[in-house]
Amino acid sequence: MHATEFLDRTDSAPPTGVVVLFGEESQLKQDVVRLLVQSVIAGDELSLGRYAGKDVELKTILDELRTVSMFSTGRMVVVDEAEDFVSNYRPQLEEYVERSAKGSLLVLDVKSWPANTRLAKKLAAGKSGLALECKPLSGAKLTAWLIARAKYAHELQLTRDGAALMVELAGNSLGLLTQELSKLASYVGDRSRIGIEDVRALVGGWRAETTWTMLNAVRDNDLNHALVCFDKLMIAGEPALKILGGITFVFRKLANATEASRSGTPLRAALQETSRFPGEADAAEKYLRRIGRARAERIIPRIAETDYRLKEGSRLPDRVELEQLLIWLAGAAPVEAMAAAG
Repeated sequence: MHATEFLDRTDSAPPTGVVVLFGEESQLKQDVVRLLVQSVIAGDELSLGRYAGKDVELKTILDELRTVSMFSTGRMVVVDEAEDFVSNYRPQLEEYVERSAKGSLLVLDVKSWPANTRLAKKLAAGKSGLALECKPLSGAKLTAWLIARAKYAHELQLTRDGAALMVELAGNSLGLLTQELSKLASYVGDRSRIGIEDVRALVGGWRAETTWTMLNAVRDNDLNHALVCFDKLMIAGEPALKILGGITFVFRKLANATEASRSGTPLRAALQETSRFPGEADAAEKYLRRIGRARAERIIPRIAETDYRLKEGSRLPDRVELEQLLIWLAGAAPVEAMAAAG
């Protein structure tokens, strides 16, 4: 089970026995532990023990688990970085999974959890405990997590476009996204909604604003200004893939509007549905009519080709790959230039 699924099941009975948190995403592990503290020991920090796996002995952990105060509802012990602990005491932990201390919960934080070990199989087969996957999120799952977190942590509605833009600007780290969400919650004040305008204003700083200026210049046929902005971003050390992420976020919407218009939706209506910000439909429509349908229908494949070259290696520097893409998007290169170059 992925940790996000567990976190969503707020009405479930708290787990008993052993919970294993495996994966690299520390924010998910923190969220799970926070929820377990509330559900297992009713938020009583005095009933929580926490140890570093490389330093603690099994006897210390078992003594903790078997010592439940008469003033508490249970006992919870977390072993952080528990790889060595699991390796050193695997047979004993196999026995503990079958006969865990009543009213106590052992949480093991590990990077990996091979499903073919006896310990993993015993945990999966028993009624006492579970393993939760805490691996990084991406795509729709990441934006869904961000929207849900805005709701339960801040009682705010984060729009889907706002969540998508946060990911493009701040990356996939849940810890960093959590920090940015807290900033946004303070920024919007008494308002109940975080929109794309708020994200644009607060997340990403001058580099994000320079990216929007660059892309607006591409759209408005001011290629010289676009390349000046691009040069500033590259000199500042902005990663090529992050710049491409901003390009993708903006021009994917224009491509989607083009596709919708091909299916019968009037272009103007399609643009009003997909426009990033209010009032931009006019400029977007002018751009699409200027570059023509043939190029507009090639936007997504052209961006995908650049993404592949940046990730898999190209005979051209990253700067040149992105410059060529911006020139193509501006309409200043043949429609099939990329196919000919490949």
